[in-house]
Amino acid sequence: MKKGIHPESYRLVAFKDMSNEQVFITRSCVNSKETIDIDGVTYPLIKLEISNTSHPFYTGKMKLVDTAGRVDKFYQRYKRK
Repeated sequence: MKKGIHPESYRLVAFKDMSNEQVFITRSCVNSKETIDIDGVTYPLIKLEISNTSHPFYTGKMKLVDTAGRVDKFYQRYKRK
């Protein structure tokens, strides 16, 4: 590796998936104002909206979106009187 191009602040950070409350710990240099205690150890906390534990591609559980209902609602809202 080249010298001087990598950050010096690598540390263990907890990432929390807010959709399913799954927490995983990995090394990162991201800054955080929040912390979390796991097994008596305090880690910086980064909250995620989606991760590999909740993303439909990885879980195989697809969410159905009611696009036909949305189109009907749009036409009803903006139909000519």
